Amino acid sequence: MQDTSKQYDAVVDTCKSLFIKKMSDYGSAWRILRLPSLTDQIFIKAQRIRGLQQNDVRKVNEGEVSEFIGIINYCIMALIQLEKGVVEQPDLSTEDATELYEKQVAITKQLMQDKNHDYGEAWRDMRVSSLTDLILQKLLRVKQIEDNAGKTLVSEGIDANYQDMINYAIFALIHLNEK
Repeated sequence: MQDTSKQYDAVVDTCKSLFIKKMSDYGSAWRILRLPSLTDQIFIKAQRIRGLQQNDVRKVNEGEVSEFIGIINYCIMALIQLEKGVVEQPDLSTEDATELYEKQVAITKQLMQDKNHDYGEAWRDMRVSSLTDLILQKLLRVKQIEDNAGKTLVSEGIDANYQDMINYAIFALIHLNEK
């Protein structure tokens, strides 16, 4: 598996570092966000990435990298919200939030390793734009599941979609780092 595990960990370290810094600035204010609000935040970031990939002119001096990092962190927040539930007031210390963050990353990384084994690292031959489109597709699926009150008949749940989005965003960042 080439250096996938090390590359994955390096991306996660960057994302986690930003998460911890933002926890220091804002605390766990994100804990009041309901899942649809987090989904919409992720959607905004994915739409911006797609716009950056399609448009020649940029009016804001931030590129794809910061948006993919945002997608990863918001997805992890959503997974924590799924596990712990939404609260009315911030309730997590930086240490507790970091521990929950690391737990979700470990579960998501294991999923990546399992799928990578079965798919033979096919993502390495994909374009960043395709990974962006897959994230947007997963977001539309999550929105539909949310509109169905979280119920699915035969499909995987919201958590699996957030995990896939994390992995796609990490793959995109690995690609961007290799350019």
